[in-house]
Amino acid sequence: MAEDIIGYRHLAQEALRDVVRQALKIAVSDGLPGAHHFYLTFDTRLPGVDIDADLRRQFPEQMTIVLEHQFWDLDVDQEGFEVTLKFSGIPKYLRVPFSALIGFHDPSVDFVLRFEPADEGGAPPRLEPGEDDGEGDDAPPKSGTVVSLDAFRKKSD
Repeated sequence: MAEDIIGYRHLAQEALRDVVRQALKIAVSDGLPGAHHFYLTFDTRLPGVDIDADLRRQFPEQMTIVLEHQFWDLDVDQEGFEVTLKFSGIPKYLRVPFSALIGFHDPSVDFVLRFEPADEGGAPPRLEPGEDDGEGDDAPPKSGTVVSLDAFRKKSD
């Protein structure tokens, strides 16, 4: 298969992150309409994630927050969002870059997005030349390895 110089997977991930960005902007300007509410899961280890030290200790790898009834100061920009939520009755500020998102779910309409892991620059990891891409190898991928879906399709003769 030819190398994807355009980077379609990265472009698709950015387009999906824009869906979240637009949904959050609607919540900023109009509030959450109807029964809509959001579950946002993010990687707490990535650069740009700004959360309270106690929350970081409690959620050292990933965290899911819910924007439904009680959230304050929601603000959205091109790079991410910030919001204040209460944890055990104490308001805590969070700043989350869109590149740190792992998942988005609006259960009111059963809408789910899953995101590929992003590297520190916000781009999905890519296999470097010479790394195994999973083709022709029946071994399961190593943890953290990105494998094309083609690796799991039956090959026709």
